Amino acid sequence: MGLARPDNVTGVTLGAELERIGFAGPEPVGVRTIAAYFEAHIEQGPILEAANLPIGVVTGAQGQRWYEVTVTGQEAHAGPTPMPRRRDALVGAARMIDAVNRIGHAHAPYACGTVGFVQVSPNSRNTIPGRVFFTVDFRHPEDEVLTQMDRDLSQACGEAAAAQGYRHQDIISGAGHDAVYMARVAPAAMIFVPCVGGISQRDRGRQARGPHRRLQRAAERCPRPRQRRKVVRR
Repeated sequence: MGLARPDNVTGVTLGAELERIGFAGPEPVGVRTIAAYFEAHIEQGPILEAANLPIGVVTGAQGQRWYEVTVTGQEAHAGPTPMPRRRDALVGAARMIDAVNRIGHAHAPYACGTVGFVQVSPNSRNTIPGRVFFTVDFRHPEDEVLTQMDRDLSQACGEAAAAQGYRHQDIISGAGHDAVYMARVAPAAMIFVPCVGGISQRDRGRQARGPHRRLQRAAERCPRPRQRRKVVRR
């Protein structure tokens, strides 16, 4: 729930802060019956002013989808590391951030795509970034368009990873995995890694160590409740 979601930086939840300042209130959310609701508000945008109109009749509101993206590369010294051998997480993230902007323009006039929060690690001037975390805010009044924007973002992230040498393909699971059932109650994602001879669940099916490490790192960055996250390895 929104009240239980921690802040990206402090980790403090909205519910805890409302309790701390005495504004949580005695009643559970949603228990009161409301006959109707009327609201007058400033536009918080430039449309009415540009059209020289005094009134805007609201016919709908923007749907929203939020994502958290983690791009993982490899930290290295800025001087001795040749450009062709770099796995710069910030370069990959920059391509994805640019894609968010292009996706917003592609679904004009109502779509908006915003990256408003970025963390670069280790955030040192002479170190190639090994990890970048950023948020994505997509908005559009139609759910079908938001779904297409979601697909566009997934494709862009995949292309950004592939540009640095990580090949991938879309794949359908032939087995019933935990993610299939978790998707019924929360946003879920799944990646596959190769197994020797297509055999799993026994010694002959041991998977390569490298892909397993990537999967472990992805699992360590599981999304917090009610938020979507895409993890991209570079």
